Amino acid sequence: MDLLELIGSEEHPIYQRMAASNIDRHYSLLFSMVEVAVALGKPLLSESLIKDLNYHAIVGLHHEAGQYRSHEVRVGDYNPPSRFRVEPLMDDLVNELNWRWQSDDPFELAAYALWKINNIHPFVNGNGRTSRAVCYFILCVKLGGLLPGSTILPERLRQEPTRSRLYIPSLQAADRGELGSLTTLIRNLVAIQVGEYISPGRD
Repeated sequence: MDLLELIGSEEHPIYQRMAASNIDRHYSLLFSMVEVAVALGKPLLSESLIKDLNYHAIVGLHHEAGQYRSHEVRVGDYNPPSRFRVEPLMDDLVNELNWRWQSDDPFELAAYALWKINNIHPFVNGNGRTSRAVCYFILCVKLGGLLPGSTILPERLRQEPTRSRLYIPSLQAADRGELGSLTTLIRNLVAIQVGEYISPGRD
C-alpha cells in the first residue's frame, strides 16, 4: 500500500511533507545526470533516465513510481493516450529528441519535450515534475552545464501565478499545435533565473 492509498488525499500534510522530501533526491539525480552528460559530451537522454526522474519524484507516494502507468487516466477535460500506447509513444519521443538534439534550438527542444511528456502522461503521478526535469536536463546539457540561479526553471514553472496564468495556458496552446508561447515562457524564465544570479551588487 502506498501513502496516497493510506491517507486518501494529496492535500494531506503528511503527503505534502513526503512530496517535499522527495524534491532533494529528484533534483540531485537531475543535477548529477546533467554533469555526467556534459562531461561525456553525450545527451544520455533515455527512457531509463525519464523513469528514474519520475521514481525519485514520487517514491513512497505511489506504488507505480518510475513505471509507466498500468491504467487509463483523465486529466481535467483531457484524455491522455491509452496505457497500451504509452510505451511506444515514449520510445518514439526519446528517439525523436535524440535525433533532433544537434539541430534544434535548446529552448524549442526543451519546450517540445516538456509538452509531449505532459501530453502522453506516461506515469500515474508526477508527470509535471518529471517533464519539467527533462526539460531542464535538455536545456542544461545543450547549453553546456548547470545554469546558475537559486530558483531553477522547474520551480519557476510551478510557482503561482506563473503556473495558472502562463504555464498551463501554454501547455494547452501546445496541444493545439502552438508551441511558441511555451518556448517563449521557458526562455524568459531562464533569463530571469540567470539574471538574478548575475545582477549588480551580488557578492
